[in-house]
Amino acid sequence: MKILVTGFEPFGGEPINPSWEAVRHLPDTISGAEVIKVQIPVVFGRSADVVRDAIVEHDPDVVLHVGQAGGRFEVTPERVAINVDDGRIPDNDGQQPIDTPIREDGPAAYFTSLPVKAMVTAMRQAGIPGRVSNTAGTYVCNHIMYQALYMIDREFSGKRAGFVHVPYSPQQVVNQPPQPSMGIDDMTTALAAGIGAIVEYTGKPDERTVGGSIH
Repeated sequence: MKILVTGFEPFGGEPINPSWEAVRHLPDTISGAEVIKVQIPVVFGRSADVVRDAIVEHDPDVVLHVGQAGGRFEVTPERVAINVDDGRIPDNDGQQPIDTPIREDGPAAYFTSLPVKAMVTAMRQAGIPGRVSNTAGTYVCNHIMYQALYMIDREFSGKRAGFVHVPYSPQQVVNQPPQPSMGIDDMTTALAAGIGAIVEYTGKPDERTVGGSIH
């Protein structure tokens, strides 16, 4: 099995992006699966071009995107991506789409094809806080999750894809108002555990455990 794992470049004036820092420290093999690591731009549209090129080049069985979600306490696998770009800030190419469909011919939303509840269980068993998230936002993180699932739906049948958000790293919050953070090593541990669950649950339904929220 091959798993393509992506992390983002820095954005919003940050010196690092913890998603890429965590991804690049992953081992090259997890639970027998080959792990391919690619950094992608924080850019609407172009990020999907980079991912498509990587899918064509590497032919992975699974595509797992990782992004930063400042303000979250846990590592959070995402359940759903919605068909809208609504940029709170410009991307790294200066684009700031407002209420724009990601794909005019796409459905309103795509659900992940990864076992997000099993991934959360594996993260917690590894000693790292994890939680299923029901919103990937409307920035480039949601954009690339939707795009990957659209590409699989329309072009790369049989593959699976999903997204995981990680918190800020400690060095990002030193000079900010109080914000939750997590060390890069812990993020990498959580991602490795989640990838192990993806491998283990291949061909099996996800866990039936509580993963909902009231807000």
